[in-house]
Amino acid sequence: QVQLVESGGGSVQAGGSLRLSCAASGYMSCMGWFRQAPGKEREGVATIYARNGFTYYADSVKGRFTISRDYAKNTLSLQMNSLKADDAATYYCAARRVGCGLEAREYIYWGQGTQVTVSS
Repeated sequence: QVQLVESGGGSVQAGGSLRLSCAASGYMSCMGWFRQAPGKEREGVATIYARNGFTYYADSVKGRFTISRDYAKNTLSLQMNSLKADDAATYYCAARRVGCGLEAREYIYWGQGTQVTVSS
């Protein structure tokens, strides 16, 4: 069982930046960030695979968001720049053992979520 705890959400103006963090109680080969806005399905934002260091991003965040892991501290981060109103959502940290795609249904462990609000 792996516990995930997110932090770093908040309110920011469009064009601003936020950094999300996720503390994990154990190691999982794949970790990622997902988000869910009201009335919408949960969607993959970015994932990072320890086995090969590959990162995967949703097209909507490429060039603006950067995912990273600190393996010594067992933490996951998401640097979000040039935030847009469409980025507003609850962001979740998630983990899985095998594979590392952006499909939310494949992830076993989830954090409680952290809210990101973007004002225009």
